Order: sequence, then C-alpha cells, then structure tokens
Amino acid sequence: MRDLTQGSIPRLLAGMAGFIGFGLVVQTMYLVVDLYFVAQLGGQAVAGVATGGSVLLFVMALSQAVSVGALSLISRAIGGKDAAEAQTVFEQAMSMALTAAVATLLIGYLAGGRFMAVLSADDATRMAARAYLFASLPSLALMFPTAALGSVLRASGIVAAPMLLQSATVFLNIALAPVLIAGWGTNHPLGTAGAGLATSIATIIGTIILIVLFGRLEMALRMKVAAPRFAAWRRIAAIGLPSSGEFLLMFVISGVIYWALRRFGPDAQAGFGIGSRIMQAIFLPAMAVAFAAAPIAGQNHGAGRADRVRATFHTAVLISSGIMLALTLLCQLNPELLVLVFTRKSAVVAVASEYLRIVSWNFVAMGLVYSCSAIFQGFGNTGPAFAASASRLATFVLPTLLFARWPQATLHDLWRLSNVSIIIQALISLLLLRRAFRPRGAPRIP
Repeated sequence: MRDLTQGSIPRLLAGMAGFIGFGLVVQTMYLVVDLYFVAQLGGQAVAGVATGGSVLLFVMALSQAVSVGALSLISRAIGGKDAAEAQTVFEQAMSMALTAAVATLLIGYLAGGRFMAVLSADDATRMAARAYLFASLPSLALMFPTAALGSVLRASGIVAAPMLLQSATVFLNIALAPVLIAGWGTNHPLGTAGAGLATSIATIIGTIILIVLFGRLEMALRMKVAAPRFAAWRRIAAIGLPSSGEFLLMFVISGVIYWALRRFGPDAQAGFGIGSRIMQAIFLPAMAVAFAAAPIAGQNHGAGRADRVRATFHTAVLISSGIMLALTLLCQLNPELLVLVFTRKSAVVAVASEYLRIVSWNFVAMGLVYSCSAIFQGFGNTGPAFAASASRLATFVLPTLLFARWPQATLHDLWRLSNVSIIIQALISLLLLRRAFRPRGAPRIP
C-alpha cells in the first residue's frame, strides 16, 4: 500500500500516469491489431465489429458502479487509516462484481442478437456484429471482477504490476488475433468471431493470474468474497452509479450515432467505427492522467488535505491540456495517415479522416472533463460529473434524432454538433467542481 498524502503531487501524478498510460497504450495496440485484421475482411466486417463493440461501453458503464465506488471509498479509508472499512468495501465490491458478471452472460446471450439487428445497416453487418459480440461476452463479463480488483490496487497506489500483467495479456491477445481472425497457421479463419474469441481467451488467462498474484501485490487487504451486505452495496453504488451513468450516456450516444448513420450506409458506419477507435487511442494520455489523479485526490481528501486535492486538479489539467493540444495539431495536419493503417477504401477513409479532423477541436475540452471527473471520484461525489455528461442528452442526442430525419443534413453537421455538446459539458463540469471546492474554503478555480 502506498501513501499518496505525502510527496510532490506532480511527481506522484506523472509516475502513476506513466504506468497507467503504458497499460492503456498496450491495450490500444490490441485494438489496432484487431481492427487491422478485421479490416481485411471488408467494410461490413469493420462496421459489424464496431457495432458489436459498442456493447463494451455499456458493460464498462455498469462496471463503473463497482470500480469507481470501491476506489473512492477504499482510497478515503486508506487516507483516514481505517483498515477495517477498506476490507469491508473490498469484500462487498467483489460480491457485487461476481453477481454482475453472471447477469452479463445471461442477458448478453439472450438479448444481444436482437440489439445488433437494431443498430446494423444491413444483414451482413448484423451477422458480423452478432458473431463478434457472442464470442467476446466472456471477456465482457470478466470486466466486473477485474475492474473491482484493479480499483482496489489503484486506490492503494499500486499501478505498476497490474499494468504489466494487463500488458502481457494484451500481447497474448495480439498474438491470437491473426490466428483466429485470419486463420494464420490453421487455415480456419473465424472472422469477426475470432476477434471476440481472442479477447475472451486473453482476458480469462489474465484474470486467473491477477487473482493468484493479488495477495502478493496488496498486503493490507485479504482476497475474500463475503455474503452480500446490501447496505454496503448501496454505499458503493451511490458513488459508482453516477459514473456508470456517464458511460451509459456514452453508450447511448454511440448507439444513436450508429442508428443515425444507417441512412449513409455501411461505409459511413465503418468510417465512424475506425475514426472513433483512433480517437479512443488519442484520448489515452488524458485518461491515464485522470486515472492517476482519482486515487491521489481520494487519499488526500480522506486525510483532510484539501490543498493537495486542489494541487492534484491543477496539475492534471496542465498535463492533459498540453498533451491534447499536441494531439489536436496531429489530427489537423494529416488524419488520413492514421486511417490508412486500417483501410484503403476511399469512402471509408474520407469519413474517418473528416471525423477526426472536425472532432479534434474538442480534445482539450475532453481533457478537462476527465480531470474534473477524477476529482469528483476522489471526493466520493460523482453526481456532478454525471449531471455534466447528462447535458449531452439535450445538446447532442435530441438534435441527432432530428438530424436523422433532416434530408439536407450531412456528416459534417453531426460531427460539429458533437463538438459543441462536449464544450458545453466541459464548462458545466468546471462550474460544478468550482462549487464543490467552495464549502472547503478553497479559492475559486480559474
């Protein structure tokens, strides 16, 4: 267990963000390799995997109810030197995670096929999406227990070993992708199902190793799954559900975009799928900074160090804004270079490139959103972050539903609308965080 209430904030944040960022970069390497081999199967396969992959946001959203709640409560308990509280929260978080994993498998296999039919532009895309989803469901179910274990370690300041383990499983995934997708060495290509199966196999192996190593990584807390205590579940969920709501909104927004793009055909869906995957990779540095800032803010909040919480926010904003400005410039200069790695189909390249060029204007705003959300997690009050995200229902989802029925609308209109909605979200997040600091006697945040 690492004490994050002492030492230089910039050094702590940079060190933890470096390890987290390494793990996220390796994870993105898997997405890149996966997308590369799927792209060789054609635009409809890419659209199918992108459509099936949208369920990832939904499951990730639900996992936040466990992981964010556990991280906030455990980091504050560690900062307040309350070992019994930390152990209780950990046990109940694992109980919640295992219950959710079983529910994910049941609901996914029973209803997933129908959901893919709603989002897909044609039958070929629907079949590709269904095959990918069903093969990847085990990995989605395991996201709950691995997120719970990861949040406990991150709350304790332990990030290096979990990231190295995650990186090892990602390399396994990368090795399996060409074998299962394209049939290298077996002459039995499984197509989009192979992409999902590679993810599931690597995730299962990684989860087993993480469970075995947990006792060596975290000496203060014992691995134990206790009988459900619903009062503890409610405490965890009260903090985690607003963060779940944020990811659920991302899932809703992604689904609405795919639905709106049906009129433009599978090439538009494939272009958005590739562009959004590249954008996810671009956001990794800002996400790494935010992931590191949350436990630092949580431990210092538990220890009553409001000055260090404010310093964590200021440092996170400076680092993430600088990185996102550089990445904005990259996407403005030549986004085609990023897209051509995955496809040479001119229609798909055009959609993905223009998507990146336009939405890159909101990169700095997204960095601000991530930084604010991290501090709210540290406070154990994630409601304001959810409220800021919910503003996109009015500023993006509703206009997009109208956009789909407007004959003169273009893809450029949709991407610009997304930019405006994210900038509004960032401004709301900053105003709410400024208000959250006031009762603690903190100076106003510029």
